[in-house]
Amino acid sequence: MMRIGFDAKRAFNNYSGLGNYSRYVISNICRYYPENECLLYTPSIEDKKLFHKPDGSTIRKPGKNPWNFKGSLWRSFGLTRQLKRDGVDLFHGLSNELPYGIHRSKVRSVVTIHDLIFMEHPKFYKLLDRKIYEQKVRYGTRAASRIIAVSELTKRDIMRFLGVDESRISVVYQGCSRQFYKRVSENLMLTSRRQFTLPSEYLLYVGTIEERKNLLRVIMAMHQGNIDIPLVVVGKKTDYFNLVNEYIEKHQVQNILFLDHVHTNDLPAIYQGSIGFIYPSSYEGFGIPILEALNSGVPVITSRGGCLEETAGKGGLLIDPFDQEEMIDAIRLILEDSATRDRLIREGGAHALKFREEHTIPALYNVYLQSRND
Repeated sequence: MMRIGFDAKRAFNNYSGLGNYSRYVISNICRYYPENECLLYTPSIEDKKLFHKPDGSTIRKPGKNPWNFKGSLWRSFGLTRQLKRDGVDLFHGLSNELPYGIHRSKVRSVVTIHDLIFMEHPKFYKLLDRKIYEQKVRYGTRAASRIIAVSELTKRDIMRFLGVDESRISVVYQGCSRQFYKRVSENLMLTSRRQFTLPSEYLLYVGTIEERKNLLRVIMAMHQGNIDIPLVVVGKKTDYFNLVNEYIEKHQVQNILFLDHVHTNDLPAIYQGSIGFIYPSSYEGFGIPILEALNSGVPVITSRGGCLEETAGKGGLLIDPFDQEEMIDAIRLILEDSATRDRLIREGGAHALKFREEHTIPALYNVYLQSRND
């Protein structure tokens, strides 16, 4: 038995990739290994409906201490002291960082590194943000007993950019929520269509609307290729959205539907109602939306040459996201060639099985045991 602590901030407060990963790990570790006591450390809980703590777990928030006035400081600088008071045997930093000072404590630690995009493509980040991310990831990889990379690409990047010895890194793939494994009912599908005013057929994009994910290139390809099918976009808007919207207005592009306030529980019906999923990102650590699409029985168009090939497998139609003609041809193939679409759905569903929790969670727990015994 162990007392396992988790950095649960994003599990309770983040709707996108890091939040999904945190919820996936915490819920499944608690479910598969109930003999352990799980402590979930978070400065706050903004949305009580986002994540319900698993049975056998306990939520820990800042107590009366010098860091109580600001949760982010407690999480970075005051948490190690609380881990020691709580008698935590192992702490898992779920998103590229560990609390400072943990290397001087007796608490063993594991850190998950999702990607090093801010080092590979620094132009996508503000200078101050980049410096903060780099400081956190350098400390986390130095202090951790063991390091988890979510893909082979991320493992290579950790070694290349941070000089970490390969023996300290384990590749443990991510998974997605179990809600994507089952087909939704016809009634739920109809409810979803009415709630979000979805068309009968549409191409789907799910992901933050930011430059490296290349949504603008998708819209340009559909417009210039005269592809007459709606594109449904689900994702948080950043400043990059202004460029996307400017193009839409300038060229009077029709049939682009941006969905706001989409809860994670709404996503399975939105995925399953689509005719295809497109995710031509320039760089990712893993690409959970691809896995969600594969489990939803939807053919995928994504980028070649990075970790997205690992995630999509034979369920993905691979393209160069900067080759407009190739993107146009891929979209047309998905829409018009039923044999290709059926093959991608079949092979993608089989490939997605390797990321199910019965494979990933035991591999993750084995890293915990190695870390404890080092």
